[in-house]
Amino acid sequence: MLDKFGIAKRIAQELKDGYYVNLGIGIPTLVANYVPDGIEVILQSENGLLGIGPFPYEEDVDADLINAGKQTVTTTKGSSFFDSAMSFGMIRSGRVDLTVLGAMEVADNGDIANWKIPGKMVKGMGGAMDLVASAKNIIVAMQHVNKAGESKLLPTCTLPITGLHCVKKVVTELGVFDITPEGFSCIEYAPGVSIDYIKEKTLGRLVISEHVKEMMLS
Repeated sequence: MLDKFGIAKRIAQELKDGYYVNLGIGIPTLVANYVPDGIEVILQSENGLLGIGPFPYEEDVDADLINAGKQTVTTTKGSSFFDSAMSFGMIRSGRVDLTVLGAMEVADNGDIANWKIPGKMVKGMGGAMDLVASAKNIIVAMQHVNKAGESKLLPTCTLPITGLHCVKKVVTELGVFDITPEGFSCIEYAPGVSIDYIKEKTLGRLVISEHVKEMMLS
């Protein structure tokens, strides 16, 4: 079973040289620390930053340098700063190749709910709706179950929807799942996790790929 760092490390394997990538709040931000050697990706943030580097060590923190989730970040050589209007112009015009988002729920048809729990105060949806509507590829990084042990991979989302039919892949502490017309297709299982356990913890339609294999993180 993976921790949040393992989830981020596995998602980093999906990065391709030259990709423009937006990383959402939470586990997705950790992907910046695991970009594979030999490739260059450009990380974009909705608040107006292109060229985000790895998370800073404590001695490198600059309180004025933050991402859209108000987390301190570093920058890479050649990074640039601009207003949010230009940033959302990049997103809405399809210039982001990959978006990695957290989620509260994902449905087996690719719907995602990741912005609001009814009855709890939220400041707004932020850039989530624009990202799911415009990104070429959306991968979700999330825990497979909630704090009560209930599946978050569902037949349909029960929480307010962020986007419809948009998620392409989900990576959880239990495995990697492609979204297919048949539902969640398990293509990899995490070390120490059985297929039967994945079936037990998945409420949405689940198929096991004939090529399913144990996840490799090295």
